[in-house]
Amino acid sequence: MPRYLLFPGRHHLLTRFQAEYLRRLATDSGDTATAGGGGGDSDGGGVTVVWAVTSANHENTRRNPVPYHRREAAIERFSVLTGLRSVVVPVFDTAETDRFAEVTLKNVAAATGRELTPADTVVACSTPEVAAMYERLGFTIAGVEAEVEPTPARPWDVLLRLAAGDPAWRELAHPATVDVYRRYRLDDLVRAVVNDPVVGDEGGLTATRDYRTYAEAFADAAQRKWSAVREHVRPGRIVDVGCGAGAVLELADREPALRESDLIGVEVARHLFEECVHKKAQGFFTNPNVFFYRRNVLGGAVFAPRSVDTTLTFALTHEIWSYGDRMASLRRFVQAIYDHTVPGGVWINSDVCGPDGRDRTVRLRLSTEDGTNPARPRTDLASLPPEEVAAYVGGLSTRARLDQFAVDYRFPLTYRPAVDASGAVVEMTLGDAMDFLTRKDYTDNWLSETREQFCGLEYADWKALLADVGFEVDPASGPTRNDWIVTNRLAPVAGLSTPDGRALDWPVTHVFLVARRPVNT
Repeated sequence: MPRYLLFPGRHHLLTRFQAEYLRRLATDSGDTATAGGGGGDSDGGGVTVVWAVTSANHENTRRNPVPYHRREAAIERFSVLTGLRSVVVPVFDTAETDRFAEVTLKNVAAATGRELTPADTVVACSTPEVAAMYERLGFTIAGVEAEVEPTPARPWDVLLRLAAGDPAWRELAHPATVDVYRRYRLDDLVRAVVNDPVVGDEGGLTATRDYRTYAEAFADAAQRKWSAVREHVRPGRIVDVGCGAGAVLELADREPALRESDLIGVEVARHLFEECVHKKAQGFFTNPNVFFYRRNVLGGAVFAPRSVDTTLTFALTHEIWSYGDRMASLRRFVQAIYDHTVPGGVWINSDVCGPDGRDRTVRLRLSTEDGTNPARPRTDLASLPPEEVAAYVGGLSTRARLDQFAVDYRFPLTYRPAVDASGAVVEMTLGDAMDFLTRKDYTDNWLSETREQFCGLEYADWKALLADVGFEVDPASGPTRNDWIVTNRLAPVAGLSTPDGRALDWPVTHVFLVARRPVNT
């Protein structure tokens, strides 16, 4: 007769079926008088349900929208309402492993002191792959939804109904879940996260991005970024959208003139958001009014209308363009910034920029001597480990790298060989040429970088967009060229000319925008 029912799962939503199933299983397996929640430790008799809540360190992602502490609250409420005695154990996310069952059992032992064995425990699990892991260890399996015909709605199916706006989810979900969701507005959270058009299942913009290198790059550039924007920052409520690991806010925190300001970081990537929270917990900030939100600004308004004095964005708008619906998404973002800005407030944006006249045709001469020149580009890089991708692309010549870029780039890219015996000269639009040249050296994040478009807008487009939304463009705004990139990355391996061979200077690469909401709006 088992003393424990081990119930592993993410448990974002609990169902009425689970309540009846677990209550029946606990009653059939043990003493009905002691299976309920009334008093005593499990060692005193009866059956205890051990809820192993997996991915407990994940939240705000499509796979794991609800934070662990809310899941735990719903489980405890569920246990009271059903009369089940429960123990809830968090299990942090692990890399995919065929020893997941052992990892879960060790977590239970560490958290509760209970060593669950096949002699005293039945595992309740409806996922065949996971159930098989426990079977190999000798545990008896109770299949929950998997052993019933017709198969009842599984918790994740009910959650997707909620996300789709189907009110029937409340009839399928257990009242404990409905209660906790209502009190903490988790139904709104689930809809926003699951239906998010930009963020992936694991809470990032792309599964191939190495966030460690991104965080290091943000930190290295923070002082330069802050120096460029400091004079334009209006004290009050200061928001850094896409704050990365919070490096710029650390510098703002040290400004005596901003000591009465609220400093708010908004970050969508789970890895970077968690680093922000960790920094705050470790005392990196002296201002008590430093806050971090994990939000995607395209999922809806983050701040109330006319509530923000300064908004900062660095290297963000091209990602909104690239991972969203290009101009439509970017316009929604700019409108959201305008709406939450107080009259007289400011939005400061620094990002990459397309060259003026980006659609005109140019000739691009690329080196064939700085690497290998395969007969054709590879089409299987997505199946390789990141380090192999970096090594392969890094070994290509600049000319061969263009061919590989055209295969992996998620936007249309066309070019044709010019009349040149070496094959080193191609004709293409200036915007496409600069999109390749400004990305060709990002081999460590190649498959991530090739999902983004740097040159979607030129400066004239930016001015028109800002004016159309209602912003006034400050004279401090303008396009710039990063001469370090030209000297070190472009000029040594590439040359730019008109189709008739007349040499062209390298165009602008970045834009700096100071946009103010008029005082009288």
